[in-house]
Order: sequence, then C-alpha cells, then structure tokens
Amino acid sequence: MSDVVGKCVGIEVGKTSMTAVCVDESGAITGVQTAEVSFAEPSSSQLIYFISSLKSSFGDFQRGGVAVPGLVDRGARKVAFSSHIPEHSGMDLGSEIEMAAGVQAYIENDANAAAYAEYRLGAGRGSENMFYATLGLGVGGSFIFGGEIWRGAAGFAGEFGYVPIDEEGTRLEEVASSPNIIRRTRSRFHQDSTSSLVDLDENSITIADIVAAANAEDDFSKLMLERTGHYVGTGIAAVINLLNIERIVIGGDIMQAKHLVLDAVIDRAKELSFAPSFGSTTIVEGELGANAAAAGAALLACQG
Repeated sequence: MSDVVGKCVGIEVGKTSMTAVCVDESGAITGVQTAEVSFAEPSSSQLIYFISSLKSSFGDFQRGGVAVPGLVDRGARKVAFSSHIPEHSGMDLGSEIEMAAGVQAYIENDANAAAYAEYRLGAGRGSENMFYATLGLGVGGSFIFGGEIWRGAAGFAGEFGYVPIDEEGTRLEEVASSPNIIRRTRSRFHQDSTSSLVDLDENSITIADIVAAANAEDDFSKLMLERTGHYVGTGIAAVINLLNIERIVIGGDIMQAKHLVLDAVIDRAKELSFAPSFGSTTIVEGELGANAAAAGAALLACQG
C-alpha cells in the first residue's frame, strides 16, 4: 500500500464508547477524542453526530475510517453481522455516514484495523508477517502478510475467538473475553475470602477491577488472569505451529496486567509449539493500547 494521503480520521465504535484518532500525512497520530455511547438512542445516530463534531476538533477532513466489532462486507461498506452491536448488522453504514456527515467512509473490522495500526506504527514494525490478537469484549485476530491484511476466502480470516481450546470444543472467546473472565471470576468469587474483590459488589465487578486487583498483587485476581493467558497461549500455539509466524502482537483491555497475561501466554505457547517454530516467533504486547483500532481505521481509509 502507498503512503497516507492527507489528514484522515479513524473511529472505533464500541458498545459503550467511541474513540477517534487523527493521523497526518506521515501516518503519525496527531489527536485523540473519545465519547460515551448512550443506550437511549441509536448507536449509528451517535456515530454520525460524533464524526460531524470531530471537524471542530481536528479540522476539516474528507476521508474517515470506522472500525466496528463484527463481520464487514468491505465492498458494500456494510456491517454484515455484529453480535456486540446488533443494530449495525446489515446496515449500510458507509452510505449513511457519507450522506449525513459528508465524509467518505471506509468500514473495517476492528481487529483488522488494530492489527494494521500495530504493524505500521506499533509493536509490529519491521516484521514481514504478523498475527494480532485482541482480548476485550470479544476475542478477535488478524493476519498481516507482506504489509497487507490477509482476509481469507470470504474476508473473515482471523476469527481467533472461535479457536477451540479443549476436547469439549470450548471456544477461546468463551473463556478469554472480558465478560467471560468476569463470569469465571464470579463463579469462584467465594472460594477465596482473602481477595480484595470480596469488598466489591459481586454483580458489578468489571474487568478493570480484576486487573487493578491483580496489579496490586491480589493472588485470586492474578490466578484468574494467568489462567486466561494459559487459554490464549493454547490458541497462539496453533497459530505458531500452522504458520511459523514471525511476530505475534497481543492487545486489549486485560493487557494492562501484561506481566501476568503475557508471561502465561508465552509459557503455554512454548509448551505446545513445535520448538523451531516457537524459537523464530516473538510474542509481544501491543503498543497503541485503546487507540489501535481507530488509528488503523484512519490509516486504511487514507491509503492512496
């Protein structure tokens, strides 16, 4: 792909918030804006309003990328399916944005967008091929080969959350997404009365609470995140064994406890991988954090 043409903006649309990133002609991030999502009005209406408001923050721009959770029909610029934001399923989001906000819109899967940003600007720089895994509300993945997103036969490659991690067929997303980490934590909540989490309302515990407790050396919370890393490492081993990938980048909410999660991922992947393949793979934390998907959407939208 050629260099970024002009200033461009990318937006990541989440279930509870939106993040916008502005990139300049060199691809460098020059501005970041965020907004909360209200459940009282349609997400698409809030997105269009957010995009329109960005012109006062970032200045005028003609191209915008939108990273969404779910399957994307890039040719039609539609969201084919989104379990996290069902309202978007089947929506011609690109046309709606152009008509309402006057911005040429590029729609991309959020994991693909984040992967591309990490490849161009973050932890994937300098690699020829890369796999990106994101651990958040869901579990996603994306492959970069020769500087391009590898999309597979139907455009849906990289569905890392669907990788089975045991003989019963449990999918990775069922144990490693934020909601399922919380579910697993709650199921064992009363088995460790020494955990600082017992001081919280069991029904309102968040992934941020678990990460904060783990970073404060709470043994129970550390165990829950280390087990999550163990599950993720099982899936990562499959990627290494099949593709002998050069670099693996892991991002998402729980990587704020990277010393626990990443070490567990690496240990489990090493245990299950073909040794020569593992030896030629580097597994690292993403560098762009919460801005990755929005930055990638901007870069992809502005390719000349």
